[in-house]
Amino acid sequence: MTKIVVPTLGESVSEATVAQWLKKEGEAVKADEPIVELETDKVTLEVPAPSDGVIVKIIVGEGQSVGVGAILGELEAGAVANDKGSKVAPKAAAAAPAPAKTESAEEGGKTSPAVRKLLADNNLDASQVPASGKDGRLSKEDVENYLKGGAKSSAYAPPAAKAPAPAAAPAKPREIGPREERVKMTKLRQVIARRLKEAQNTAAMLTTFNEVDMGPVMDLRNEYKDIFEKKHGVKLGFMSFFVRAAIQALKDFPALNAEISGDDIIYKNYYDIGVAVSTPQGLVVPVLRDADQLSMAQIEAKIVDLGIRARDGKLSMDEMMGGTYTITNGGVFGSLLSTPILNTPQSGILGMHAIQKRPVVDPKTGAIVAKPMMYLAQSYDHRIVDGREAVSSLVRIKQAIEDPQRLLLDV
Repeated sequence: MTKIVVPTLGESVSEATVAQWLKKEGEAVKADEPIVELETDKVTLEVPAPSDGVIVKIIVGEGQSVGVGAILGELEAGAVANDKGSKVAPKAAAAAPAPAKTESAEEGGKTSPAVRKLLADNNLDASQVPASGKDGRLSKEDVENYLKGGAKSSAYAPPAAKAPAPAAAPAKPREIGPREERVKMTKLRQVIARRLKEAQNTAAMLTTFNEVDMGPVMDLRNEYKDIFEKKHGVKLGFMSFFVRAAIQALKDFPALNAEISGDDIIYKNYYDIGVAVSTPQGLVVPVLRDADQLSMAQIEAKIVDLGIRARDGKLSMDEMMGGTYTITNGGVFGSLLSTPILNTPQSGILGMHAIQKRPVVDPKTGAIVAKPMMYLAQSYDHRIVDGREAVSSLVRIKQAIEDPQRLLLDV
């Protein structure tokens, strides 16, 4: 018998959720064939079959959490395949048997589960306890008072003085309505929620805005896009211009490429640029390593590759860790203006937005003309980045985009 186990999940990742069994019990599989998908807080990964054989037992069902090394199921070489097996193992349910009823169905409808349990635990019948609630409803306090001997005289005796309220317990999930559906958050969505909230709670986050004339970049792109694609095999997009422009700004204002560590500031003399990608599972941020050493074509090719693999859940852990600065483009969804949230422990993030033709004053002629404009937003950690640096670095990006020759000359 061969065990199907949870593999090493990557640095700092110790738990995963069984997202989907790709094979069912009784089904034959080949060695290295994907048999189950695991979802971590960073990525979805497939667990391959350790050898040829038949899945004879699925131990962990979909939706359950597992740790590294946990046994997911069992596979047996030479066993007879059986296609009638169940798709997945049933989810483990640690439900205790319901307490014996101590009152009639009508009385049960007037008491909460907590009250019924308290009655059962003390071998009481609901009819024995005077009820003080609305419409004769029996409360937990009524039962407790009865047990103390303080509410025997009258069904509507005033309640005893309340004890000091205990510390608030975590709120129980509310009951859902007939047209609602409860779906458990994925590991990735839980981590996204936690990290975004941590960023707001930790960093002194502020956002500065500017607008950029996209005309020069659009003209350059239209002139060379066919030659570029023919030579490099990848389309020329806008992101490579912004990556290059951001790197120039980071070199001039290094605090935006640094992070706080205790009472120290760690300045990074490399430029690993995270590019936010929206996937069906949530937002992920794959990283362009040493982006300052990449050509425009290499940047575009890597962005396309990372984007496709991010949407397919094929990114490795290493590809999403260690970025020094992030760029996010809400404009692809039509966003006109937003305030991006920092990807901690980074101290800066650039938000791109939709391109819209707007009437602006031409700085050379003074005439009012329609130009393709984009709003830019840069959020930063004010603990480490001063306003002058934040504003000036965004102006630096604006200048590079409005005069792309600066990107070639590094000026």
